[in-house]
Amino acid sequence: MTTLRGMSTLTLWADDVTAAADWYADLLGAAPYFTRPGPGGGLQYAKFRTGDLDAEVAIAHRSFDPAAAAGPGGAIVHWHVDDFDGTLARLLAAGATEYQPVTPHGPVVTAAVTDPFGNVIGIMHNPHYLEVLDRTDAAPAAAG
Repeated sequence: MTTLRGMSTLTLWADDVTAAADWYADLLGAAPYFTRPGPGGGLQYAKFRTGDLDAEVAIAHRSFDPAAAAGPGGAIVHWHVDDFDGTLARLLAAGATEYQPVTPHGPVVTAAVTDPFGNVIGIMHNPHYLEVLDRTDAAPAAAG
């Protein structure tokens, strides 16, 4: 029995969920599929689906964060990206800042940034991810 079967939802925090949802919509190329309005007309919650397995990325108002840290931190989820340099450049151009520098690990390369809302986003190019994806039903259909 596999205990951890796959990432279900990554929850990020923001003081301004509407601004964060707009920023992530631009980054992910899609609007949130679910939103919950908050008092005063802004959002208190937004959810996106992204990636090969439609992983959920949720943005919740920071007041719901049980650990409300003073700065970036916690576990870093590294998302596989095909164009590592281009993705990193796009994140930085959109206002993210370096959290961990580009670090090669043999055939894998990683980096992490802090989004404008204080969340850490890890990116990596990982040939092992692609090998696993090729062996699953989740692999995208070949272009015809």
